Amino acid sequence: MERIRRGLALCGAVLLACTPAYSAPPRLQRQGAAVRLLVHGHPLLVLGGELGNSSASSAAYMARHWPRLKQMHLNTILAPVSWELIEPREGQFNWSSVDTLLTAARAQHLHLVLLWFGTWKNSMSTYVPAWVKRDQSRFPRAQLPDGRSLDILSALNPAIRDADVRAFTALMAHIRATDQTQNTVLMVQVENEMGMLPVPRDHAPEAERRFHDRVPDELVRMLALDTGGDSYVRRVWQRNGAKRSGNWTQLFGEGDAAAEIFTAWHYARFTEAVAAAGKSAYALPMYVNAALNRPNARPGEYPSGGPVPHLIDVWKAGAPSIDIIAPDIYFRDFIEPASRYHHGNDPLFVPEAGRAGQQDVPANAFYAFGKLDALGFSPFSIESVDDQLRGQLAAAYDTLEQLTPFILASQGLGRMSGFRPRVLEDGTVQDAPVTETIGAFKFTVSFIDTQSPRAQQNTASHGGMIIEAGPEDYIVAGQGMIVTFEPADDAIAQAGIDNVWEGSFDAGGKWVPGRLLNGDQTHQGRHLRLAPGRFQIQRVRLYRYR
Repeated sequence: MERIRRGLALCGAVLLACTPAYSAPPRLQRQGAAVRLLVHGHPLLVLGGELGNSSASSAAYMARHWPRLKQMHLNTILAPVSWELIEPREGQFNWSSVDTLLTAARAQHLHLVLLWFGTWKNSMSTYVPAWVKRDQSRFPRAQLPDGRSLDILSALNPAIRDADVRAFTALMAHIRATDQTQNTVLMVQVENEMGMLPVPRDHAPEAERRFHDRVPDELVRMLALDTGGDSYVRRVWQRNGAKRSGNWTQLFGEGDAAAEIFTAWHYARFTEAVAAAGKSAYALPMYVNAALNRPNARPGEYPSGGPVPHLIDVWKAGAPSIDIIAPDIYFRDFIEPASRYHHGNDPLFVPEAGRAGQQDVPANAFYAFGKLDALGFSPFSIESVDDQLRGQLAAAYDTLEQLTPFILASQGLGRMSGFRPRVLEDGTVQDAPVTETIGAFKFTVSFIDTQSPRAQQNTASHGGMIIEAGPEDYIVAGQGMIVTFEPADDAIAQAGIDNVWEGSFDAGGKWVPGRLLNGDQTHQGRHLRLAPGRFQIQRVRLYRYR
């Protein structure tokens, strides 16, 4: 018996030595008013870029892009995983497309956020396998009021939900089996830009029946909670009598509102089933992304029932396993929609921050991280940006990479802010100065450079951030900003520049000073200037005098 025990102990020791050490999956952690992403126990700021929809399906196509993405100072690639590629036959999985992504990302020391293109992608059901597409009796489509079918699988159908759950759970189990020690994969997006088009809700027979069913108690309980915030859905409910039971029209009235809330609830419940099952296999953070609604657009003119701003509370109630509700922002106005997704304790992640070639993308990144405590930022179609614009984004990400330790240390604690002019939907740039108090000083940032011809300035691309590094010490970074300062708590005293250095942080985080700026470079001590067209970092020490 003793010999057997010794033998079993030896076998256990050999197995332990041969088994890779388990690493906890990435997770979210709150710091003050912000939420950070922890990887291997350390916070990580996602400097991301999302691939075009079809790029990741071909290893040969992507081969030349991977090194260029690394050279742009990205640390994370958002890449689709297509259901039709991983389960071409029901119950038979092919992981080659996923494994190729993992291998390529690791070769460049990049992380991945995987985008599950399952039942829906941009509302439509085009990424499902052929065995789903062709079996319309088992997997029915949503329908228009006249009975015509749409290329959108019904969110009310349990067969498609269960098939999606099985495929997604298998994917998460595969990621755990192949990546739990490396943590290459940081998060997973569940579906993509869900919502009904071109009408507010499904009109198939099952949907018609369910629309006249009683509204679920979970949703009514959420509406009855007085959270003190502004809620579109609660206002609609109260306007219709705040009833505690009834069908969708009885609680939310006739018309688009009831139809869209109904749609949102059922998309959220479908997503909850997928996300909860996936997390049971491997508990990575999960998010959904929203195709935003333009002002005055009606449901169906945008993806009705998706996780758009006025339906966030429905999604929170219906899909509690979703950790982040994220906006895809392609509007000229970045500030307003991004701010609506960083409300209260909600973490902000922007997975599609416009197209990577837009000149204002870098300014949006600085604003998202500095002002809104974003845990990640990612423009779309990152591999297709041309050389000139690639250089601009690379320079911005290089600067943000250098500042990452300071950003992570300051998130949620009121020690930094981001600055950029607001751009309205018609392209009007509101480039009036912006004032923020950070620590003991009040900073005013102007976006019009005083030493460059006004007509040659693209002020929509100007912006940056200010980080408090000590009681009188600040880091100012970006481009196209004139920064003045005054004491925040003393109306009589004035603030002056003790010293200001331009420079950079090396790979080890050590400050490497360049010029000591003075004279014309600071307007004789009156301001800091970060010239347009060149991202830079300045470290300034301020003092007070009377």
